[in-house]
Amino acid sequence: MTDRLISTEPATGEEVWAGDIGDAEAEVAAARAAWPEWAAHSVSYRIEAMRRFANEVRAREQDFADLIARETGKPVWEARTEVAAVINKVEISANAYLERTPMRKLEAAMGSKVAVRHKPHGVLAVLGPYNFPAHLPNGHIVPALIAGNAVVFKPSEKTPATGAFLFDCFRAAGVPEGVVRLLIGGPAEGKALASQPGIDGLLFTGSARAGMSLHRQFADAPHKMLALELGGNNPLVVWQASDIDVAAMIAVQSAYLSAGQRCTAARRLIVEDGAEEPLIAAITKLIDRIIVDNPHASPPPFMGPLIDVAAADHLQSQWVGLMMKGGKPIRRLDRPQEDRPFLTPALIDVTDVRDRPDEEMFGPVLQMLRVADFDAAIDEANNTRFGLAASLVGGTPAMYDKFWANVRAGVINWNKPTNGAPSNAPFGGIGLSGNHRPSAFYAADYCAYPVTSSETELARAAVAEGLRDAYVPTDS
Repeated sequence: MTDRLISTEPATGEEVWAGDIGDAEAEVAAARAAWPEWAAHSVSYRIEAMRRFANEVRAREQDFADLIARETGKPVWEARTEVAAVINKVEISANAYLERTPMRKLEAAMGSKVAVRHKPHGVLAVLGPYNFPAHLPNGHIVPALIAGNAVVFKPSEKTPATGAFLFDCFRAAGVPEGVVRLLIGGPAEGKALASQPGIDGLLFTGSARAGMSLHRQFADAPHKMLALELGGNNPLVVWQASDIDVAAMIAVQSAYLSAGQRCTAARRLIVEDGAEEPLIAAITKLIDRIIVDNPHASPPPFMGPLIDVAAADHLQSQWVGLMMKGGKPIRRLDRPQEDRPFLTPALIDVTDVRDRPDEEMFGPVLQMLRVADFDAAIDEANNTRFGLAASLVGGTPAMYDKFWANVRAGVINWNKPTNGAPSNAPFGGIGLSGNHRPSAFYAADYCAYPVTSSETELARAAVAEGLRDAYVPTDS
């Protein structure tokens, strides 16, 4: 294995960044040594450090967005929204920590009190994804630091430059050197970090397959926190929509933002059989207008490339598999440049597909399914092992109530896209989409653990039952 990791632009193939591969054991040891002093500081001290970090990111906002766009391939306008999310995460996380982990004292008998406080776990490992290489790991790191943990952060091997930039902002903000550590490397370094005895937990965002592997690895370590934020095979149900053009825009946003590389992207479009033609006509008109281009191109594109050639190859293989099983393309998945990972947005009717795979197609492919009635639409929405996001477009309030009550997902929307969940609310899924550790506003819950204390200034004790009478000696 090479001692250097090189990152290239998916749009051009040019080198973006290169750095030395790190050592997981050494990084964990450094974090372990620095953690006690950081944990001993007050919450307000740690929050102020995070505010300095936000200011540092704000001062470098344009450079950061440019780097994210180059390294991921997403359009510059979208990269700017990611940097804004990094900045906004600080105040959201501060408010979340104060709301989710407050100190409480309750009156108890005989003048004693019951106190509830929270403690940090210690050293937490954070494994970041490539689709939002700044925002998503930052959504773990900032809450973990506010809670008093030290962090070892390994960015995706596909976006190490963004991870290094984020790390530099923490350093420039004065966060102590040992409190946030950066581990550069590939899958081997990720596995090494996850297996370090010196970590007290691992916070992961990525594929369901990787998440299941980590879950098995941590099966014999129940004393360690494991928070998994995984993928989805998300349904978008369009039913009796009053405005077809708006419904089509919501479908396009749900399926093709970030070139479909969002865990909340709509993968399945569920429609009423026999009533779908106006909607499909409106969606295809929008698809035909979508600009797919270099992230810095003018006019600005809606979509850039996928993260790399391997990802594009894999998605094309999945597409061919659907067609071989009976899928009927409405808009094909084309590749304008064979040597680069640009793909056009695709739409395919899979109603008659035999043994349709229940998997996350991580790219710009939307699968249409025709069903007979609304109950069948709900059944089809639940026809997946995943459970991250689901949306209903159209319908009545009563239909949405039924949809909300019966669909199994952690994010359920009405007349909104499946993607773009707010950071000031919990975010997570069920099934293969997570392990019941929702992130975003609820990240505070897995970054600290509650401690219950019964307290009184004067010790009192009595044993009322179960003792023999006191022995009284007698004169002989």
